[in-house]
Amino acid sequence: MATLGFVGLGAMGSRLARRLLEAGHTVTGYNRTADKARALESAGLKVAATPRAAAEGAAAVFSMVTDDAALRAVALGPDGIVAGLSPATVFVEMSTVSPAVTREIGEAVAARRATMLDAPVSGSTISVERGEASIVVGGDPTALERVKPFLAVMGPGGITHVGALGVAKTMKIATNLGLAVQILAFSEAVLLAEKAGIARATAVEALLKSVVASPMIRYRGPFVVGAMPRDAWFNVGMMQKDLQLALDQGHATGVTLPTTALTQEWLSMARGVGLGERDFATVFDVLAGLSGLPASPNR
Repeated sequence: MATLGFVGLGAMGSRLARRLLEAGHTVTGYNRTADKARALESAGLKVAATPRAAAEGAAAVFSMVTDDAALRAVALGPDGIVAGLSPATVFVEMSTVSPAVTREIGEAVAARRATMLDAPVSGSTISVERGEASIVVGGDPTALERVKPFLAVMGPGGITHVGALGVAKTMKIATNLGLAVQILAFSEAVLLAEKAGIARATAVEALLKSVVASPMIRYRGPFVVGAMPRDAWFNVGMMQKDLQLALDQGHATGVTLPTTALTQEWLSMARGVGLGERDFATVFDVLAGLSGLPASPNR
């Protein structure tokens, strides 16, 4: 069993940290909203006052935060993660943020003679709870071997090393653009069937049994017939952040992303009609309204 640090205990980070605790590891955690950290105390989490304190003395420290600005805020500065690293520590950054900012933080980590990996998670909060999430990793393969037992606890679905530091972020961004495009296509398919006289529930059932039923569609498909959660698994704003990262990288590398750009506009419409805090599957509701059909039920 190891002593670990975990910074960023929101919807995803708290579930990842809980898996480490349940595996018997000692975890010291920090979250900018302290109540979210304290919610894990009953599971054995030791609450740190700063990101630096979470990193000090840890064999590995993990972070899972919202965006580039949040990563810089918890990683840099006198109370940041980097300040608490020793040469023996591996810093594993698991957020969906830009590759450029990841490499920027990596330079600061290297200056401390520590090692950084980027290891974003593929899967939702439900995937993590069910032990179905997978992880892609960028950075030093030797460091990966050192932390692989911890990653395997959080991502039993598999660990794939994809290249140098920052490359895993690109892989995660590429994955997430696929999720958003898929849900838009799924919504169109359901609504087309419904307009032709097929009951919505029947159309969803048929699609979930068909070749288009990816794991994400199996999770979110039922939302449109009675289970659209008010507490989003991954809200519109977060998905738009990821799609913008994809569009920015596409522009920088000369890759045309037409369906990503279109999906981004539909999500902007969802946000414009007050659905920005809903799960990104709520794009269905926008399409349904424009098609003269009722929105998904909500709970």
